[in-house]
Amino acid sequence: MTDVYDRLRTAVEAVAARTGRDRHDAAVVLGSGLSTYAASLTDAIAVPYADIPHFPVPRVEGHAGTLYSVRFGERAVLVLAGRVHAYEGWDLADVVFGVRVAALAGCRTVLLTNAAGGVAADLAPGDLVMISDHLNLAARNPLVGPNDDRLGPRFPDLTDAYDPEVRALGRSAFEAVGVPYREGVYAWMLGPSFETPAEIRMVARLGGDLVGMSTVPEAIALRHLGVAVGGISLVTNLAAGISPTPLSHEEVTETADRARDRIVAVLDRLLPLLAAR
Repeated sequence: MTDVYDRLRTAVEAVAARTGRDRHDAAVVLGSGLSTYAASLTDAIAVPYADIPHFPVPRVEGHAGTLYSVRFGERAVLVLAGRVHAYEGWDLADVVFGVRVAALAGCRTVLLTNAAGGVAADLAPGDLVMISDHLNLAARNPLVGPNDDRLGPRFPDLTDAYDPEVRALGRSAFEAVGVPYREGVYAWMLGPSFETPAEIRMVARLGGDLVGMSTVPEAIALRHLGVAVGGISLVTNLAAGISPTPLSHEEVTETADRARDRIVAVLDRLLPLLAAR
């Protein structure tokens, strides 16, 4: 069986062949309920994940499973509509496969988006939050095992896991389109069950503002590759013990639908800035 790096290179070559573009400058991963952003893209080249060798295909509602190549001016951007999750049973090498492909396709910056539960008291459903740091409460890491030096060093530094320059560009994009800007710490829990009220109290005491089931392994894999990372969480519900109603995936997708115009406005403004870094 070919190793991970060889599978990645095969996928990168397929993306180049299907899009007609040898390299891309930046990428964005669209999280739960956010894949509809792809519908706003004009002249985008669409490639189903299933048509890319070794590319894992999402099984969760709200994750489309299509890669788009789109131009913003002179720059090319990859849009990954949908992701796979560890809670589905995927190995972490598969969970981070898509962002590694983006990095090896030339992307110097990758923006990770997700739907998240709001933990901080001043967050409400529909808020967009730029991620400033994370808590890996799933205690899993995509770099466990023998290190492949072609992907990065054995012990990558995560001091600036979420790049300060990318966050500054995020602030400018938010402000330009009239969306209130704030930052927060994202806590990764494995899922697929939603968190208990006791777990949410723990997250709050540890300094977490947001909680979700993705993003962190992708951020780690990208920093291992030396790629600048940005993150945006859409608060789709208040977390357990804070929300007055039971949590559901339907609430996540419904809130994402209502926030679509603001998400489109922010991404349309931000992606060209990230591609030009």
